[in-house]
Amino acid sequence: MVSTHPVGVQPSGNQYLPQKRSNTTLSPNQELLPLSARVNRHDSLEIGGCDVTTLVQQFGSPLYILDEETLRTACQQYRDTFKQYYKGESQVLYASKAWNCLAVCAIVASEGLGIDVVSGGELYTALKAGVSPDKIYLHGNNKSRDELVLAIESGCTIVADNWHELHTLVELATNSSAVRLMLRLTPGIECHTHEYIRTGHLDSKFGFDPNDLDQVFAFVSKQPGLNCVGLHAHIGSQIFERQPHRDLGVVMVQWLRDAAKYDLELTELNIGGGLGIRYTESDDPPSIEEWSKAICEVVQQACAAENLPLPKLLCEPGRSLIATACVTAYTIGSAKVIPDIRTYVTIDGGMSDNPRPITYQSVYRAVVANKMSDSVTETVTLAGKHCESGDILIKNAQLAKTEPGDILVVMGTGAYNYSMASNYNRLPRPAAVLVANGEANLILQRETYQDIIRQDCLPERLK
Repeated sequence: MVSTHPVGVQPSGNQYLPQKRSNTTLSPNQELLPLSARVNRHDSLEIGGCDVTTLVQQFGSPLYILDEETLRTACQQYRDTFKQYYKGESQVLYASKAWNCLAVCAIVASEGLGIDVVSGGELYTALKAGVSPDKIYLHGNNKSRDELVLAIESGCTIVADNWHELHTLVELATNSSAVRLMLRLTPGIECHTHEYIRTGHLDSKFGFDPNDLDQVFAFVSKQPGLNCVGLHAHIGSQIFERQPHRDLGVVMVQWLRDAAKYDLELTELNIGGGLGIRYTESDDPPSIEEWSKAICEVVQQACAAENLPLPKLLCEPGRSLIATACVTAYTIGSAKVIPDIRTYVTIDGGMSDNPRPITYQSVYRAVVANKMSDSVTETVTLAGKHCESGDILIKNAQLAKTEPGDILVVMGTGAYNYSMASNYNRLPRPAAVLVANGEANLILQRETYQDIIRQDCLPERLK
Protein backbone atom coordinates (compact mmCIF):
# COMPACT_ATOMS: atom_id res chain seq x y z
CA MET A 1 0.00 0.00 0.00
CA VAL A 2 1.51 3.31 -1.06
CA SER A 3 2.00 6.09 1.49
CA THR A 4 2.35 9.64 0.20
CA HIS A 5 2.37 11.93 3.23
CA PRO A 6 2.48 11.57 7.01
CA VAL A 7 -0.47 12.55 9.15
CA GLY A 8 1.35 12.99 12.44
CA VAL A 9 3.51 15.68 14.00
CA GLN A 10 5.18 15.89 17.39
CA PRO A 11 2.69 17.83 19.52
CA SER A 12 3.52 19.55 22.80
CA GLY A 13 3.52 17.07 25.64
CA ASN A 14 3.50 13.99 23.39
CA GLN A 15 5.21 11.08 25.08
CA TYR A 16 6.96 9.64 22.06
CA LEU A 17 10.30 10.29 20.43
CA PRO A 18 10.20 13.52 18.39
CA GLN A 19 12.23 12.19 15.45
CA LYS A 20 9.34 9.86 14.63
CA ARG A 21 7.17 12.73 13.40
CA SER A 22 7.41 15.10 10.43
CA ASN A 23 6.66 18.80 10.47
CA THR A 24 3.44 18.66 8.48
CA THR A 25 0.52 20.98 9.17
CA LEU A 26 -2.45 18.86 10.16
CA SER A 27 -5.75 19.09 11.90
CA PRO A 28 -5.49 18.76 15.70
CA ASN A 29 -7.39 15.47 15.54
CA GLN A 30 -4.83 13.86 13.25
CA GLU A 31 -1.99 14.69 15.64
CA LEU A 32 -3.44 12.14 18.06
CA LEU A 33 -2.95 9.21 15.67
CA PRO A 34 -0.23 6.54 16.14
CA LEU A 35 3.31 7.28 15.02
CA SER A 36 3.14 5.28 11.78
CA ALA A 37 -0.12 6.86 10.61
CA ARG A 38 -0.13 8.24 7.06
CA VAL A 39 -2.61 9.13 4.33
CA ASN A 40 -2.24 7.15 1.13
CA ARG A 41 -3.01 8.10 -2.47
CA HIS A 42 -6.61 6.91 -2.01
CA ASP A 43 -7.08 9.54 0.73
CA SER A 44 -7.42 6.73 3.25
CA LEU A 45 -5.75 6.39 6.62
CA GLU A 46 -2.86 3.95 6.87
CA ILE A 47 -1.39 2.67 10.11
CA GLY A 48 1.68 0.47 10.10
CA GLY A 49 1.61 0.61 6.31
CA CYS A 50 -1.88 -0.94 6.23
CA ASP A 51 -4.94 0.79 4.80
CA VAL A 52 -7.54 0.96 7.56
CA THR A 53 -10.46 0.54 5.16
CA THR A 54 -8.84 -2.60 3.76
CA LEU A 55 -8.28 -3.92 7.27
CA VAL A 56 -11.99 -3.50 7.99
CA GLN A 57 -12.86 -5.32 4.77
CA GLN A 58 -10.58 -8.19 5.75
CA PHE A 59 -11.17 -8.45 9.51
CA GLY A 60 -14.56 -6.76 10.01
CA SER A 61 -15.57 -4.02 12.42
CA PRO A 62 -15.39 -2.91 15.12
CA LEU A 63 -11.66 -3.60 14.92
CA TYR A 64 -8.84 -2.77 17.29
CA ILE A 65 -5.73 -1.78 15.29
CA LEU A 66 -2.49 -1.82 17.29
CA ASP A 67 0.54 0.00 15.88
CA GLU A 68 3.68 -1.92 16.81
CA GLU A 69 5.98 1.03 16.16
CA THR A 70 4.18 3.28 18.63
CA LEU A 71 4.13 0.63 21.36
CA ARG A 72 7.80 -0.26 20.95
CA THR A 73 8.83 3.41 20.88
CA ALA A 74 7.12 4.08 24.19
CA CYS A 75 8.70 0.98 25.75
CA GLN A 76 12.13 2.06 24.58
CA GLN A 77 11.75 5.58 25.87
CA TYR A 78 10.72 4.46 29.36
CA ARG A 79 13.52 1.89 29.48
CA ASP A 80 16.22 4.22 28.16
CA THR A 81 15.32 7.32 30.17
CA PHE A 82 15.39 5.40 33.44
CA LYS A 83 18.83 4.06 32.52
CA GLN A 84 19.92 7.59 31.63
CA TYR A 85 18.71 9.42 34.72
CA TYR A 86 18.97 6.82 37.49
CA LYS A 87 22.42 5.85 38.77
CA GLY A 88 21.23 2.60 40.29
CA GLU A 89 19.48 -0.43 38.81
CA SER A 90 16.01 0.08 37.31
CA GLN A 91 13.20 -2.00 35.83
CA VAL A 92 10.16 -0.77 33.92
CA LEU A 93 7.05 -2.94 34.28
CA TYR A 94 4.08 -2.81 31.92
CA ALA A 95 0.82 -2.49 33.87
CA SER A 96 -0.91 -5.11 31.78
CA LYS A 97 -4.40 -4.44 33.12
CA ALA A 98 -4.45 -1.75 30.41
CA TRP A 99 -4.37 -4.49 27.73
CA ASN A 100 -3.29 -8.00 28.58
CA CYS A 101 -3.00 -10.51 25.76
CA LEU A 102 -0.27 -12.81 24.50
CA ALA A 103 0.98 -10.51 21.74
CA VAL A 104 1.14 -7.35 23.86
CA CYS A 105 2.94 -9.17 26.68
CA ALA A 106 5.43 -10.63 24.20
CA ILE A 107 6.17 -7.25 22.61
CA VAL A 108 6.85 -5.39 25.84
CA ALA A 109 8.93 -8.27 27.19
CA SER A 110 11.04 -8.25 24.02
CA GLU A 111 11.87 -4.60 24.79
CA GLY A 112 13.20 -5.56 28.22
CA LEU A 113 10.14 -4.63 30.26
CA GLY A 114 8.63 -6.71 33.01
CA ILE A 115 4.91 -7.23 33.55
CA ASP A 116 2.61 -6.04 36.33
CA VAL A 117 -0.38 -8.39 36.65
CA VAL A 118 -3.44 -8.18 38.90
CA SER A 119 -5.06 -11.61 38.57
CA GLY A 120 -4.34 -15.25 37.94
CA GLY A 121 -5.58 -14.81 34.38
CA GLU A 122 -3.18 -11.97 33.64
CA LEU A 123 -0.35 -13.93 35.30
CA TYR A 124 -1.14 -17.04 33.26
CA THR A 125 -1.18 -14.99 30.04
CA ALA A 126 2.18 -13.36 30.79
CA LEU A 127 3.76 -16.74 31.52
CA LYS A 128 2.32 -18.24 28.33
CA ALA A 129 3.73 -15.26 26.39
CA GLY A 130 7.19 -16.24 27.60
CA VAL A 131 7.73 -13.50 30.17
CA SER A 132 10.37 -14.45 32.71
CA PRO A 133 8.78 -14.98 36.17
CA ASP A 134 11.46 -12.85 37.83
CA LYS A 135 10.07 -9.90 35.87
CA ILE A 136 6.42 -10.49 36.82
CA TYR A 137 4.82 -8.74 39.81
CA LEU A 138 1.37 -9.77 41.06
CA HIS A 139 -0.83 -7.01 42.52
CA GLY A 140 -4.41 -7.04 43.79
CA ASN A 141 -6.39 -6.17 46.90
CA ASN A 142 -8.15 -9.56 47.17
CA LYS A 143 -5.96 -12.23 45.62
CA SER A 144 -7.47 -15.68 45.93
CA ARG A 145 -5.59 -18.56 47.50
CA ASP A 146 -5.31 -20.21 44.07
CA GLU A 147 -3.82 -17.02 42.59
CA LEU A 148 -1.25 -16.83 45.37
CA VAL A 149 -0.34 -20.50 44.88
CA LEU A 150 0.12 -19.93 41.13
CA ALA A 151 2.33 -16.91 41.83
CA ILE A 152 4.46 -18.78 44.35
CA GLU A 153 4.85 -21.83 42.12
CA SER A 154 5.75 -19.71 39.10
CA GLY A 155 8.36 -17.74 41.04
CA CYS A 156 7.04 -14.23 40.51
CA THR A 157 7.01 -11.42 43.08
CA ILE A 158 3.83 -10.88 45.11
CA VAL A 159 2.86 -7.34 46.13
CA ALA A 160 1.01 -7.88 49.42
CA ASP A 161 -1.94 -5.56 49.94
CA ASN A 162 -3.41 -6.37 53.39
CA TRP A 163 -3.15 -8.37 56.60
CA HIS A 164 -5.33 -11.23 55.38
CA GLU A 165 -2.98 -11.77 52.46
CA LEU A 166 0.12 -11.67 54.65
CA HIS A 167 -1.30 -14.35 56.94
CA THR A 168 -2.29 -16.49 53.94
CA LEU A 169 1.23 -16.19 52.51
CA VAL A 170 2.73 -17.30 55.81
CA GLU A 171 0.53 -20.41 55.63
CA LEU A 172 1.51 -21.09 52.00
CA ALA A 173 5.23 -20.54 52.43
CA THR A 174 7.30 -23.72 52.22
CA ASN A 175 10.55 -24.65 53.90
CA SER A 176 12.38 -24.85 50.58
CA SER A 177 12.21 -21.18 49.61
CA ALA A 178 10.77 -17.96 50.96
CA VAL A 179 8.00 -16.10 49.15
CA ARG A 180 9.40 -13.08 47.31
CA LEU A 181 7.32 -10.20 48.56
CA MET A 182 6.76 -6.46 48.32
CA LEU A 183 4.43 -4.39 50.51
CA ARG A 184 1.88 -2.00 49.02
CA LEU A 185 1.36 1.11 51.14
CA THR A 186 -1.14 3.96 50.82
CA PRO A 187 0.81 7.24 50.73
CA GLY A 188 -2.07 9.66 51.35
CA ILE A 189 -1.25 11.66 48.23
CA GLU A 190 -4.11 12.88 46.05
CA CYS A 191 -3.97 14.16 42.50
CA HIS A 192 -6.39 15.64 40.00
CA THR A 193 -7.88 12.66 38.21
CA HIS A 194 -11.18 10.82 38.11
CA GLU A 195 -12.50 9.68 41.50
CA TYR A 196 -12.56 6.03 40.39
CA ILE A 197 -8.88 5.98 39.39
CA ARG A 198 -7.38 7.73 42.42
CA THR A 199 -5.62 5.05 44.45
CA GLY A 200 -3.04 6.92 46.53
CA HIS A 201 -5.30 8.80 48.95
CA LEU A 202 -5.97 7.32 52.37
CA ASP A 203 -9.62 6.51 51.60
CA SER A 204 -8.71 3.73 49.17
CA LYS A 205 -9.31 -0.01 49.05
CA PHE A 206 -5.65 -0.55 48.15
CA GLY A 207 -2.64 -1.01 50.40
CA PHE A 208 -1.65 -0.91 54.05
CA ASP A 209 -2.46 2.23 56.03
CA PRO A 210 0.79 4.13 56.72
CA ASN A 211 -0.22 4.32 60.39
CA ASP A 212 0.25 0.54 60.51
CA LEU A 213 3.79 0.64 59.12
CA ASP A 214 5.62 -0.31 62.30
CA GLN A 215 3.27 -3.20 62.93
CA VAL A 216 3.59 -4.47 59.36
CA PHE A 217 7.39 -4.21 59.33
CA ALA A 218 7.62 -5.96 62.70
CA PHE A 219 5.40 -8.83 61.55
CA VAL A 220 7.17 -9.39 58.23
CA SER A 221 10.62 -9.26 59.81
CA LYS A 222 9.73 -12.25 62.02
CA GLN A 223 8.48 -14.50 59.18
CA PRO A 224 11.22 -16.76 57.77
CA GLY A 225 8.89 -17.80 54.96
CA LEU A 226 8.57 -14.24 53.65
CA ASN A 227 11.41 -12.58 51.76
CA CYS A 228 10.34 -8.94 51.75
CA VAL A 229 12.40 -7.16 49.08
CA GLY A 230 10.73 -3.78 48.74
CA LEU A 231 7.85 -1.34 48.85
CA HIS A 232 5.19 -0.30 46.37
CA ALA A 233 2.77 2.62 46.07
CA HIS A 234 0.55 3.99 43.34
CA ILE A 235 -1.30 7.30 43.39
CA GLY A 236 -3.69 7.05 40.44
CA SER A 237 -4.11 7.16 36.70
CA GLN A 238 -4.22 9.70 33.83
CA ILE A 239 -2.14 12.15 35.88
CA PHE A 240 -0.62 15.28 34.32
CA GLU A 241 0.97 16.73 37.46
CA ARG A 242 4.57 15.91 38.36
CA GLN A 243 4.61 17.15 41.95
CA PRO A 244 2.49 14.30 43.39
CA HIS A 245 4.99 11.78 42.04
CA ARG A 246 7.89 13.81 43.46
CA ASP A 247 6.15 13.84 46.83
CA LEU A 248 5.62 10.08 46.56
CA GLY A 249 9.31 9.46 45.98
CA VAL A 250 10.24 11.34 49.16
CA VAL A 251 7.63 9.51 51.24
CA MET A 252 8.69 6.09 49.96
CA VAL A 253 12.36 6.66 50.72
CA GLN A 254 11.36 7.62 54.28
CA TRP A 255 9.53 4.30 54.48
CA LEU A 256 12.72 2.53 53.41
CA ARG A 257 14.51 4.29 56.25
CA ASP A 258 11.86 3.16 58.72
CA ALA A 259 12.06 -0.46 57.54
CA ALA A 260 15.77 -0.58 58.37
CA LYS A 261 14.87 -0.26 62.08
CA TYR A 262 13.42 -3.78 61.85
CA ASP A 263 16.47 -5.25 60.07
CA LEU A 264 14.52 -5.45 56.81
CA GLU A 265 16.94 -5.11 53.91
CA LEU A 266 14.63 -3.68 51.29
CA THR A 267 16.31 -3.33 47.91
CA GLU A 268 13.42 -2.42 45.58
CA LEU A 269 11.16 0.62 45.35
CA ASN A 270 8.17 0.60 43.00
CA ILE A 271 6.96 4.16 42.41
CA GLY A 272 3.85 3.05 40.47
CA GLY A 273 2.70 4.63 37.24
CA GLY A 274 -0.19 6.84 36.23
CA LEU A 275 1.28 9.19 33.61
CA GLY A 276 -1.55 10.55 31.47
CA ILE A 277 -1.78 10.73 27.69
CA ARG A 278 -3.31 13.10 25.15
CA TYR A 279 -6.86 12.03 24.43
CA THR A 280 -7.74 15.53 23.19
CA GLU A 281 -5.89 18.51 21.75
CA SER A 282 -6.03 20.38 25.06
CA ASP A 283 -4.42 17.59 27.10
CA ASP A 284 -0.82 18.44 28.00
CA PRO A 285 0.84 15.66 30.02
CA PRO A 286 4.58 15.56 30.69
CA SER A 287 6.61 13.52 28.24
CA ILE A 288 7.88 10.11 29.28
CA GLU A 289 11.36 11.62 29.59
CA GLU A 290 10.16 14.50 31.76
CA TRP A 291 8.23 12.16 34.06
CA SER A 292 11.06 9.64 34.32
CA LYS A 293 13.68 12.30 35.00
CA ALA A 294 11.59 13.81 37.81
CA ILE A 295 11.11 10.40 39.45
CA CYS A 296 14.77 9.42 39.19
CA GLU A 297 16.05 12.73 40.52
CA VAL A 298 13.78 12.89 43.55
CA VAL A 299 14.49 9.29 44.63
CA GLN A 300 18.24 9.85 44.34
CA GLN A 301 18.05 13.12 46.27
CA ALA A 302 15.90 11.57 49.01
CA CYS A 303 18.25 8.58 49.38
CA ALA A 304 21.21 10.92 49.68
CA ALA A 305 19.41 12.95 52.34
CA GLU A 306 18.64 9.77 54.34
CA ASN A 307 22.12 8.30 53.71
CA LEU A 308 20.58 5.21 52.11
CA PRO A 309 21.93 3.16 49.20
CA LEU A 310 19.99 3.48 45.98
CA PRO A 311 17.29 0.80 45.69
CA LYS A 312 16.37 -0.90 42.46
CA LEU A 313 13.83 1.57 41.08
CA LEU A 314 10.70 0.19 39.43
CA CYS A 315 7.79 1.91 37.75
CA GLU A 316 4.67 0.44 36.16
CA PRO A 317 3.21 2.51 33.30
CA GLY A 318 0.23 1.11 31.45
CA ARG A 319 -1.90 3.71 29.70
CA SER A 320 1.11 5.80 28.56
CA LEU A 321 2.63 2.73 26.89
CA ILE A 322 -0.37 1.32 25.05
CA ALA A 323 -3.20 3.86 24.74
CA THR A 324 -1.96 5.95 21.82
CA ALA A 325 -0.67 2.86 20.01
CA CYS A 326 -4.19 1.67 19.20
CA VAL A 327 -7.22 2.95 17.34
CA THR A 328 -10.65 1.40 16.95
CA ALA A 329 -12.27 1.29 13.51
CA TYR A 330 -16.07 1.27 13.20
CA THR A 331 -18.49 1.24 10.28
CA ILE A 332 -20.96 4.11 10.26
CA GLY A 333 -24.64 3.23 10.01
CA SER A 334 -27.80 5.29 10.35
CA ALA A 335 -28.21 8.95 11.28
CA LYS A 336 -30.96 10.79 13.12
CA VAL A 337 -31.34 14.55 12.74
CA ILE A 338 -33.20 16.38 15.49
CA PRO A 339 -33.57 19.97 14.20
CA ASP A 340 -32.00 22.63 16.42
CA ILE A 341 -30.88 19.99 18.93
CA ARG A 342 -28.38 17.47 17.57
CA THR A 343 -27.59 14.89 14.93
CA TYR A 344 -26.92 11.31 16.01
CA VAL A 345 -24.62 9.20 13.84
CA THR A 346 -24.48 5.53 14.79
CA ILE A 347 -21.61 3.07 14.71
CA ASP A 348 -21.53 -0.73 14.86
CA GLY A 349 -20.03 -0.84 18.35
CA GLY A 350 -20.06 1.30 21.46
CA MET A 351 -20.05 0.64 25.18
CA SER A 352 -19.27 -3.07 24.83
CA ASP A 353 -15.93 -2.42 23.11
CA ASN A 354 -15.24 0.94 24.84
CA PRO A 355 -16.99 1.32 28.20
CA ARG A 356 -14.87 4.28 29.31
CA PRO A 357 -17.17 7.12 28.10
CA ILE A 358 -20.20 5.75 29.95
CA THR A 359 -18.11 4.71 32.98
CA TYR A 360 -15.63 7.56 33.40
CA GLN A 361 -17.11 10.23 31.10
CA SER A 362 -13.93 9.83 29.06
CA VAL A 363 -13.48 12.00 25.96
CA TYR A 364 -12.10 10.78 22.63
CA ARG A 365 -11.44 12.19 19.16
CA ALA A 366 -12.21 10.58 15.80
CA VAL A 367 -11.57 10.90 12.06
CA VAL A 368 -13.29 9.46 8.99
CA ALA A 369 -10.63 7.05 7.71
CA ASN A 370 -11.77 7.02 4.07
CA LYS A 371 -12.07 10.83 3.83
CA MET A 372 -8.88 12.04 5.45
CA SER A 373 -8.50 15.21 3.34
CA ASP A 374 -12.15 16.27 3.49
CA SER A 375 -12.92 19.41 5.44
CA VAL A 376 -14.58 19.13 8.82
CA THR A 377 -18.17 20.20 8.20
CA GLU A 378 -20.27 18.28 10.74
CA THR A 379 -20.75 18.32 14.50
CA VAL A 380 -22.48 15.10 15.45
CA THR A 381 -23.01 12.84 18.43
CA LEU A 382 -21.54 9.40 17.82
CA ALA A 383 -23.92 6.85 19.29
CA GLY A 384 -23.32 3.17 19.91
CA LYS A 385 -25.73 0.42 18.93
CA HIS A 386 -26.52 -0.83 22.44
CA CYS A 387 -29.91 -0.56 24.05
CA GLU A 388 -28.85 2.25 26.39
CA SER A 389 -29.48 5.97 25.99
CA GLY A 390 -26.11 6.53 27.63
CA ASP A 391 -24.28 4.55 24.95
CA ILE A 392 -22.64 7.66 23.49
CA LEU A 393 -19.07 7.31 22.28
CA ILE A 394 -18.33 10.98 21.53
CA LYS A 395 -20.53 14.03 22.04
CA ASN A 396 -20.13 16.89 19.56
CA ALA A 397 -17.62 15.08 17.37
CA GLN A 398 -16.32 17.29 14.58
CA LEU A 399 -16.00 15.27 11.39
CA ALA A 400 -16.01 15.37 7.64
CA LYS A 401 -19.48 14.72 6.24
CA THR A 402 -20.37 11.11 6.97
CA GLU A 403 -22.45 8.55 5.10
CA PRO A 404 -23.48 4.98 5.88
CA GLY A 405 -20.56 2.66 5.18
CA ASP A 406 -17.85 5.21 6.02
CA ILE A 407 -15.10 4.01 8.35
CA LEU A 408 -14.76 5.92 11.59
CA VAL A 409 -11.50 5.72 13.53
CA VAL A 410 -11.45 6.59 17.23
CA MET A 411 -7.98 7.35 18.55
CA GLY A 412 -6.24 6.49 21.80
CA THR A 413 -8.16 3.27 22.47
CA GLY A 414 -5.32 0.97 23.53
CA ALA A 415 -5.85 1.30 27.27
CA TYR A 416 -8.85 -0.23 29.06
CA ASN A 417 -10.93 -0.73 25.91
CA TYR A 418 -10.34 -4.38 25.05
CA SER A 419 -9.49 -5.18 28.68
CA MET A 420 -12.86 -3.82 29.89
CA ALA A 421 -14.88 -4.99 26.89
CA SER A 422 -18.03 -7.02 27.49
CA ASN A 423 -20.73 -8.98 25.71
CA TYR A 424 -23.47 -6.54 26.69
CA ASN A 425 -26.53 -7.16 24.49
CA ARG A 426 -24.63 -10.34 23.57
CA LEU A 427 -22.45 -8.54 21.07
CA PRO A 428 -19.30 -10.49 20.19
CA ARG A 429 -16.09 -8.77 21.26
CA PRO A 430 -14.06 -7.32 18.37
CA ALA A 431 -10.97 -8.71 16.71
CA ALA A 432 -7.58 -7.02 17.10
CA VAL A 433 -4.74 -6.81 14.60
CA LEU A 434 -1.10 -5.84 15.04
CA VAL A 435 0.23 -3.74 12.16
CA ALA A 436 3.83 -3.09 11.14
CA ASN A 437 5.66 -2.58 7.85
CA GLY A 438 2.58 -3.20 5.73
CA GLU A 439 1.71 -6.47 7.47
CA ALA A 440 -1.34 -7.11 9.64
CA ASN A 441 -1.35 -10.01 12.09
CA LEU A 442 -4.44 -11.14 13.94
CA ILE A 443 -3.74 -11.08 17.70
CA LEU A 444 -7.32 -11.49 18.93
CA GLN A 445 -9.97 -13.38 17.00
CA ARG A 446 -13.41 -11.88 16.69
CA GLU A 447 -15.87 -13.68 18.89
CA THR A 448 -18.71 -15.58 17.27
CA TYR A 449 -22.27 -16.22 18.45
CA GLN A 450 -21.13 -19.72 19.33
CA ASP A 451 -18.41 -18.22 21.55
CA ILE A 452 -21.07 -16.21 23.35
CA ILE A 453 -23.13 -19.26 24.33
CA ARG A 454 -20.13 -21.53 24.93
CA GLN A 455 -20.43 -21.26 28.72
CA ASP A 456 -24.25 -21.40 28.78
CA CYS A 457 -25.84 -24.47 30.33
CA LEU A 458 -29.42 -25.50 29.55
CA PRO A 459 -30.87 -27.92 32.14
CA GLU A 460 -32.54 -30.98 30.65
CA ARG A 461 -35.90 -30.08 32.16
CA LEU A 462 -35.92 -26.82 30.14
CA LYS A 463 -35.33 -28.47 26.79
